[in-house]
Amino acid sequence: MLSIIIPARNEEENLKNIFDYFNQAMNSIDYEIVIINDFSTDNTFVKAKELFGSNKKFKIYDNEKKGLGGAINLGIEKSNGTKIAIMMADLSDDINDLKNYNKLMDEENLDAVLGSRFIKNSKIEAYPIKKLILNRIFNFFVSIVYWNEYNDYTNAFKIYKKDVLKTLMPFVSESFNIFLEIPLKIIGRGYSYKVIKINWYGRKKGEAKFKIKELRSKYIFTLLYCLLEKILLKIQK
Repeated sequence: MLSIIIPARNEEENLKNIFDYFNQAMNSIDYEIVIINDFSTDNTFVKAKELFGSNKKFKIYDNEKKGLGGAINLGIEKSNGTKIAIMMADLSDDINDLKNYNKLMDEENLDAVLGSRFIKNSKIEAYPIKKLILNRIFNFFVSIVYWNEYNDYTNAFKIYKKDVLKTLMPFVSESFNIFLEIPLKIIGRGYSYKVIKINWYGRKKGEAKFKIKELRSKYIFTLLYCLLEKILLKIQK
């Protein structure tokens, strides 16, 4: 089974679209959707229960520790699938890429598939220019420091074996930096993975939660933490 974790904070406007997004396109895949309500101040949790409560494909939980780190940890704990994909509630990710992820995991027995929005034939729409520039600078910096050619570490949308994710825990990141921590640990610990192109589409409803100024120090901390772990593992060998 494929479990799809969707953290949701104040995503009331997107919930119906989430239902339609998966319900219409995933008939050939055994899957479940694990929605983690991350301390929303709108009606996200109530509306999610109303929309999805009777659908066995959807499970809804209240986050126990505020932040994406807590949401991802809880989502992993509550997931029943052998594979776990993380997708955002703003529907920025392409469901056809999700199907490709799932297929590759099964056919090649990979520990992870890491998508990149910045390789040949990837498609990006409505990416804010300032965020794009900072993204490319930081990801280039990470690839140099970590000595790896992957170029989209910070993208949330990836897929992993659940058993592998559990070996990476506990995660130290509390916010968006968890999406940097997970692939760095996958690479640093020598798990098998493949990089493929993916598409990305800008948010159409609701407000973006990513705040660059608030996250700079957290990303640097996560990078240094994972780099130290990688060095220590290499010394131990």
